[in-house]
Amino acid sequence: MTGKDTFDCDILIVGGGINGAGIARDAAGRGYSVILAEMNDLASGTSSASTKLIHGGLRYLEHYEFRLVREALIEREILWGIAPHIIRPLRFVLPHHRGLRPAWLLRLGLFLYDHLGGRKVLPPTRTLNLRKDPAGAPLRDEFTRGFEYSDAWVQDARLVVLNVRDAADRGAEILTRTKVVALARKGEVFEARLRMTETGAERRVKARMVVNASGPWVDSVIGLAANAPGRNVRLVQGSHIVVRKLYEHDRCYIFQNADNRIIFAIPYEDQFTLIGTTDRDYIDDPAEVAITEAETEYLLRSASSYFKRPVSRDDLVWAYSGVRPLFDDGASQAQQATRDYVLKLDKPASGAGMVNIFGGKITTYRRLAESVMQMVEQQLGARGKSWTGKTALPGGGFGIAGMDELVAALQRRAPAVPHTLLLRLARAYGTLAHDLIDTRGTLGELIGAGLYSHEVDLLMDREWAREPEDILWRRTKLGLHLTPAETQDLAAYMTARRQAMSPAA
Repeated sequence: MTGKDTFDCDILIVGGGINGAGIARDAAGRGYSVILAEMNDLASGTSSASTKLIHGGLRYLEHYEFRLVREALIEREILWGIAPHIIRPLRFVLPHHRGLRPAWLLRLGLFLYDHLGGRKVLPPTRTLNLRKDPAGAPLRDEFTRGFEYSDAWVQDARLVVLNVRDAADRGAEILTRTKVVALARKGEVFEARLRMTETGAERRVKARMVVNASGPWVDSVIGLAANAPGRNVRLVQGSHIVVRKLYEHDRCYIFQNADNRIIFAIPYEDQFTLIGTTDRDYIDDPAEVAITEAETEYLLRSASSYFKRPVSRDDLVWAYSGVRPLFDDGASQAQQATRDYVLKLDKPASGAGMVNIFGGKITTYRRLAESVMQMVEQQLGARGKSWTGKTALPGGGFGIAGMDELVAALQRRAPAVPHTLLLRLARAYGTLAHDLIDTRGTLGELIGAGLYSHEVDLLMDREWAREPEDILWRRTKLGLHLTPAETQDLAAYMTARRQAMSPAA
């Protein structure tokens, strides 16, 4: 096949989570023509329901997943370098629990964690006297010794959106709220039928390859192409709770539990603490996942076994839940199933190829994309070299030490805007936060809780936001702060703006 007119794109990507986003960016940057179809909003599934960490996965060492841990540890500093606005380093405190893993085993694991991935910038592990260190103050008296190590925080949904934004800037076509409802091989191309969920309108697309990055729906997409359901993925539910702020310092905790699970307690959105996660098999519709009473009780009980002041239901502010699409490796327990990604190329002797993606984690999404591109190159020919680890994501070109200077520059342009608000904008948009400040030094019309109209406009115009939920719970977490009346004001503003921008207006 030589004529460009015989197909609409080189690669049709199904799924707008972190894996699909990263592949779209990498492929478009190498010169492939890309269409990405996401049936809902970007990052509306698993990718916005994470613990918000860029980390090696300390506990995976116990399962001997050294390759995964090494790859993830290397990626920490690479991702921090290309997205210093939405990624920042954190220190994690691991209290020694005398009844669980011995101290020597923790030290060994942390030694490997420090050295396995070639850490260059992040500070190393150190031992803490929790009787004297401020990190011990919120903890129960029996925890007298601990260890502190480095990992990093990420705004997970923004990581997805910025990858997609960069892909679009490099030529990819992004179709949100567009579901692939039919998929069939026709010789050397796939023919797909796409349905826009808002209007019901349909479009047909011919692609030389399909990348199935649909997460929990990966088997369903396989079934579309094969006309038969697949069974390759193990769905594991992970839930988190957000509670009122439990302590004042800026460090995080990692707590061991007697069932061999761990949970994190992490400062969240300035006024809260994030606690998670759970691991339980899930068999229902991934779109309907929600935290259970048992999970809520588990997280409250686990956190309360470490903190002096018990965490109760009265502290609860919000909860969220997601489904991890892990490769079904036959592990007996959900927490033992591999977090490593598995790529399967479905390519008949004569016909178009489809790459199916199972598992993975946010930290390794970029490496996963590079692995997918190797498969694409085998089928479609090479177009360009690996590039995504050295090129900043949109707004991230100021370097890991440049945040203070960026905020200061924003403050000079908008002297009447509170420093805390400018810091939030800098941490969300990086240098693109300058686009939110008009010639009068304002951010536009106040909608509520630090959300102004210029930010809403940017999110609608450049980040595919359509509904208030897209803004309040994915591109920002301002849903924790807006009142119901302010949320209604946001909905009215967005509706009016959509109508004004529609061709019929």
